[in-house]
Amino acid sequence: MRIDLTGKKAVVSGSSQGIGLAIASGLAAAGASVVLTGRDADRLESAARTLRDGAPNADVGSVACDLVTEEGAEQLQRAVPEADVLVNNLGIFGARPPLEITDEEWRTYFDSNVLSAVRLIRRYLPGMKDRGWGRVQNIASDSAIVIPAEMIHYGVSKTALLAVSRGFAKEAAGTGVTVNSVIAGPTHTGGVEKFVYELVDEDLPWDEAQRAFMRLHRPQSLLQRLIEPEEIANLVVYLSSAQASATTGAAVRVDGGYVDSIVP
Repeated sequence: MRIDLTGKKAVVSGSSQGIGLAIASGLAAAGASVVLTGRDADRLESAARTLRDGAPNADVGSVACDLVTEEGAEQLQRAVPEADVLVNNLGIFGARPPLEITDEEWRTYFDSNVLSAVRLIRRYLPGMKDRGWGRVQNIASDSAIVIPAEMIHYGVSKTALLAVSRGFAKEAAGTGVTVNSVIAGPTHTGGVEKFVYELVDEDLPWDEAQRAFMRLHRPQSLLQRLIEPEEIANLVVYLSSAQASATTGAAVRVDGGYVDSIVP
């Protein structure tokens, strides 16, 4: 399958590293003009250089802004008035004993993992509908379905994101715009490495620590390893394409078989 996104502009939130950067790289490789976002301008520029080094002809820009705030969303739209592909990848996670999660922490997770996506959909979806083509994807998690005891607040925020996707897919019905969630399974990123070592012996070599984490904390995984960010990106690039025109309102899994279900 040849996926050609030439002429399409893609905005990827939280894309200076990890899954977001892998998604941006995949979209750029398919020909899209890609805009990276994050709060750290230096880190964004480094990420943009990495993409250009990998694909010298890639059209890559960046906007430093805090998308957890309305002001940050306004700043991004001023810099990038329209987008054909919007990938809401921005999110935070961390382990906390359930009874110690404060109201403020709940609000922080909702603002970061849910409202940041809603704000950008609200800003970019109308233009997509007017043009009769667009792709919105919200990067969710297996934790949306299999709520982890060690981070309930994170899981609940990702559950809400599934509902956001379904609701806005209905708003875009019949317009040529699709809105989907991508349910990512346990993925190998720098942040996840830190998280793994919070839960297993920090003196273990990484390969052993990873296996111990999967065995003890994610035993449902059929893959039995962490997913690489590029594997998440492959699905996102497909859902961003013309070939995925009949997939909307869906929660599409790239979870290594972690969610024990025979339906999507």
